[in-house]
Amino acid sequence: MRAPLRRCRGDSGQVGGIEVLPFGFLIFVAGTLLLANVWGVIDAKLATTSAAREGARAFVEGDDVYAAAAEAEFRAQESLAAYGRNDERATISAPTLPHGFTRCGRVTITVTYDVPALFVPFIGGFGDLAPVRSTYTELIDPFRDGLPGPALC
Repeated sequence: MRAPLRRCRGDSGQVGGIEVLPFGFLIFVAGTLLLANVWGVIDAKLATTSAAREGARAFVEGDDVYAAAAEAEFRAQESLAAYGRNDERATISAPTLPHGFTRCGRVTITVTYDVPALFVPFIGGFGDLAPVRSTYTELIDPFRDGLPGPALC
């Protein structure tokens, strides 16, 4: 015959480690914020790369240097807005033309976006800003009409 089960009284049956639950929750929240910030930097890099590419493409399609530069900046800002980025944090460099606005001229545009050190969704960003920079280079079409010089590329 079996002996009846006795209920333990006191702390002898207490499972240790209940105090670890708040620490585990803290680690979970910190890890989630870290992943969100890493994704924010990756997304900013994708946005700046797209903006630099669109700006360079718009520049090489322009008719003259001034109209092309204005169109390039507009397209780069439009691309950043499509990614949901604030254009006040972005810096779009003026296109550099080492050989001038001629056939086979190389055009380089750099877009820089400042990402906050800590970004909490629905609240905003905090901390120092880290710059994310992308550069894109494109050649002006060698068979294009209306541009001076021979196609040497």
